[in-house]
Amino acid sequence: MKKTFKMIDLDCANCAAKMEAAIKKIEGVNSASISFMAQKLTVDADDTRFEAIMQEAVKVCKKVEPDCTIVLG
Repeated sequence: MKKTFKMIDLDCANCAAKMEAAIKKIEGVNSASISFMAQKLTVDADDTRFEAIMQEAVKVCKKVEPDCTIVLG
C-alpha cells in the first residue's frame, strides 16, 4: 500500500533526510520519501502492518524533530 501524508512543522531539510532514512529501516517498509518543500511523506509499506508501521514512523520522526507532526487521518 502506498500513501502520502501531510507533515506539519517540518523545519529542516537535513532532519527530513534523517527521518526518511529511519523510516526506510522500519520492517515492512518498501520505500519512503519526504519532500521538504511540499511538506509531504510518501510511504509504500506492507498492507497488513501499515497502521503499525505508520505509528512507528511517527515515533521516529518525533525523535528527530519533536515539533513535527504527521497527519495520519
